[in-house]
Amino acid sequence: MKKQKKRSKGYNTTSSAPRSKAEDTAPATRRDVMRRYAYRTAGLALLGVGGWYAVQDVQATAREHDLTRIGNGTPSVVQIHDPNCQVCAALQKEARAAMKDFEEGELQFLVANIKDARGRKLAADNNVPHITLLFFDGKGRRHEIMRGPQDRTVLAPAFRQFVNQTGSAS
Repeated sequence: MKKQKKRSKGYNTTSSAPRSKAEDTAPATRRDVMRRYAYRTAGLALLGVGGWYAVQDVQATAREHDLTRIGNGTPSVVQIHDPNCQVCAALQKEARAAMKDFEEGELQFLVANIKDARGRKLAADNNVPHITLLFFDGKGRRHEIMRGPQDRTVLAPAFRQFVNQTGSAS
């Protein structure tokens, strides 16, 4: 009696057949080419939009850390910020949320990083620790100090009251 070959389980012999050279070099159909162009175009558009948002975020962060803007004619709220402090990060998030009610030029939010020499100097000049908000009028005079973590429901009215008291062209 002749032995029969055993088939291994899960092995499909038809799909493992080598492809012919003609199949590998078959010309792409118009549909295949258009699909590739569509995917590439969508990918480039996605990269462009992502790049634009990244640039906007970097520019906004740079503007936020520019302490030379204190006294530029617009009232300022400056957060004394430690980048390693979670409470500082929470305060920054709440302050940014409270700033959404203000128009450009009405009030500016700035961040004084205590890891930077300018930020440390501003904190030392005002004798305040991190997790603190300083309120400056348009001429750069400090009016108020708000210490500790605050919620946006507290910050927004405090910011509005400060702007109303000092005016945007103090």
